[in-house]
Amino acid sequence: MQPVTIVIPAYNEGNGIGPTLQKVRHVLNSAGMAWEIIVVDDGSMDNTAVVVEQYDFVRLLRHPHNKGYGASLKTGIRQASHEVVVIIDADGTYPCEMVPMLVEEMASYDMVVGARTGETVQVPLVRRPAKWLLNRLANYLSGMAIPDLNSGLRAFKRDVVMQYFRQLPSGFSFTTSITLAMLTNDYNVLYVPIDYFKRTGKSKIRPFRDTINFFSLVIRVILSYRPLRVFVPLAILLSFVSLSKVAYDINAYDFHIATSTVVMLTLTFQIIVLGLIADLVVSLHKS
Repeated sequence: MQPVTIVIPAYNEGNGIGPTLQKVRHVLNSAGMAWEIIVVDDGSMDNTAVVVEQYDFVRLLRHPHNKGYGASLKTGIRQASHEVVVIIDADGTYPCEMVPMLVEEMASYDMVVGARTGETVQVPLVRRPAKWLLNRLANYLSGMAIPDLNSGLRAFKRDVVMQYFRQLPSGFSFTTSITLAMLTNDYNVLYVPIDYFKRTGKSKIRPFRDTINFFSLVIRVILSYRPLRVFVPLAILLSFVSLSKVAYDINAYDFHIATSTVVMLTLTFQIIVLGLIADLVVSLHKS
């Protein structure tokens, strides 16, 4: 099996990081794998770094201040010694025993994601509606069925992910972005069902603000790779409204077209042209 680097971002995870590190090491050793574990302390204000320093098998990297989940992952990935990287959270929510399976599948894939679709999935009720809507939007815009858009347990090739670093955000939407980037650029991605447990400690997610950020991010990423998925429906809608308004004006004003109708027709034309230009730019960039 390929050697692997485990990257664990941690921000105020003093209560959960110790058991997670012990479980990860036990799983890796039991599988007979060559490995390294990197913990990135993202400016924690508790004893996270003190706890991690007690484990001599862990390489600790520290941010001087809180930069974000995505920034922590970037730091760890840059410092990884192996081509295959696995990311996992420090709070005990993800099943560490699935890591060897994810790494084994990396022989045939560019990314293997632990999809939270197993028998035990403890996602807070308050987050489920937004998560469902976000997944439906991402499925439509990407043109693919995505079982889990932002799972924090996944394996991937270091060099493939690093080429997108400039486009990947520093916050929680890092995993969402890399999922969409790899799917829309035709990389081979496998989803493996996993369980998801109640976290240790307090969640860092801000439901309303982060949900808005996720939705805007999905649209922005799709515009970067498949812009017609956004522009075509918008152009069809505006065309229908514009033509309906033309028909109404002809009937109501004795073949005269109102100024507002001309504005709508112009806007529709501009959206169509913008979509074509955006698609051309993306095509040239890929080539």
